[in-house]
Amino acid sequence: MSLIETIERQESLLVFKSFDESAALDIGQRLIDLALSQKAPVVIDIRTSDRTLFHAALPGASPDNDHWARRKSNVTLRMHKASLRVGELNRARGRSVSAEIGLDPMDYADHGGSFPVRVEGTGVVAAITVSGLKSEEDHAMIVTVLEAYLGSG
Repeated sequence: MSLIETIERQESLLVFKSFDESAALDIGQRLIDLALSQKAPVVIDIRTSDRTLFHAALPGASPDNDHWARRKSNVTLRMHKASLRVGELNRARGRSVSAEIGLDPMDYADHGGSFPVRVEGTGVVAAITVSGLKSEEDHAMIVTVLEAYLGSG
């Protein structure tokens, strides 16, 4: 199975029945716990298209990680796909985030680490983002927590 197929499968399985501020807080705290256990210097961000629901910067994270989190979550919220999948699809097509495809690289980043919050019967309502590790590690941290949270791990 290719990386793109793996991510598509994760997106199809990791679907919420509902999602609200309490869920964002619970998932955010689980991400903090996992990141602290790994001594991961990350920023964790959970947001809708117009509102931040959860944000934390852990020891070792830099202000730049906040900007990466915003840019990666913008990709997820716009494309309704994990940012890692968008990046892999772009690379397979020989393109990148640029004015050529209508995306300003100052506002969008197709690197791994943002995952869509998809609600049954509704669609994508938010993005969960981790920034500070390698793309696939940021992505994997979110998937690990969502598998446990949604009981599909």
